[in-house]
Amino acid sequence: MFQHQFTVDSTVYEGFKEIFQDKNALHTNEEFAKKKGFAGKVMHGNILNGFISYFIGELLPTDEMMILSQSINFKNPVYLNDILEFEAIVIEQSEAVKVDLMKFKFVNSALKTVASGKIQIKELI
Repeated sequence: MFQHQFTVDSTVYEGFKEIFQDKNALHTNEEFAKKKGFAGKVMHGNILNGFISYFIGELLPTDEMMILSQSINFKNPVYLNDILEFEAIVIEQSEAVKVDLMKFKFVNSALKTVASGKIQIKELI
């Protein structure tokens, strides 16, 4: 099993908004988000996809991997300064074509799963 901790801090949040220009009110307006039933501004879900990319590109024992596909299911909101525990485990391997299938999840400090899914990766040979 692979594990890593990520924090959705203001640098991550502001950087995402600046690069992708996603200024949806749910993500940028505290009052709007609270009126919709959330505790505050909900962080962009695709920030978690960035963490997955970092995991595959930087944290695996080899840097010769590429993502073939990934799916993610968002289960609970992520808020600014949430600390997320990321866990991933290989559930299928194909030695012949050097492809692995992993399942993953992000869990917040309240021990709620905020997202889960699968990643299919291939070793570059």
